[in-house]
Amino acid sequence: MRIETFTGGPFVENGYVAVCSASGASVVIDPGGGAADMVSFLESERLGLDAILLTHAHLDHVDGLRTVLEHASAPIYLHPDDRELYDAAPAQGEAFGVFVPELPPPDREWAHGDTFTFGECSFAVSHTPGHAPGHVILYAADQGIAFVGDVVFAGSIGRTDLPGGNYEHLFKSIREHVLTLPDETRLFTGHGPPTTVGHERVSNPFLIPHYGGELA
Repeated sequence: MRIETFTGGPFVENGYVAVCSASGASVVIDPGGGAADMVSFLESERLGLDAILLTHAHLDHVDGLRTVLEHASAPIYLHPDDRELYDAAPAQGEAFGVFVPELPPPDREWAHGDTFTFGECSFAVSHTPGHAPGHVILYAADQGIAFVGDVVFAGSIGRTDLPGGNYEHLFKSIREHVLTLPDETRLFTGHGPPTTVGHERVSNPFLIPHYGGELA
């Protein structure tokens, strides 16, 4: 699987294009401030678009959605527990001084335990609330990669002070759905550089009791 990262906007959010190398099928993950560059990439590589996959519906992960849809029509996947946030994207933008247009309704609903397939590639879907009620992680075991949105970052964790956030739920999600992955799993995050499960297990100050964190 080929992964391209597109970072942009006032929140410096990471959006991704994942291309199944064997088939050329492609998906957009979390189209934020880098959405115009995503479209340029898809056009330059002459790639179709199979789907738009949302880890969650905070404004910085959806504010480029219409830019992508102007390039190609594709079904939008979102967990139903984030539908209220999704529908309130324009109001989220107003709260942060960022214009976000009204978004089209999502086409498909994520459910915990789903498998999403594009071409010959696939993701296992895990519901990981805490940062947002309907947050999900997309894990490709055969590729050793996971798109973790804003659950965990290199050296940090997702905030829980936004509407729908829950500190206990976030740590439960990290414990059950991140730290259970193989240490070599690469984590593609919603902000900042990629990291690995093993690196965060031993160095993330929010997770290591020695540094005041809560997880071993």
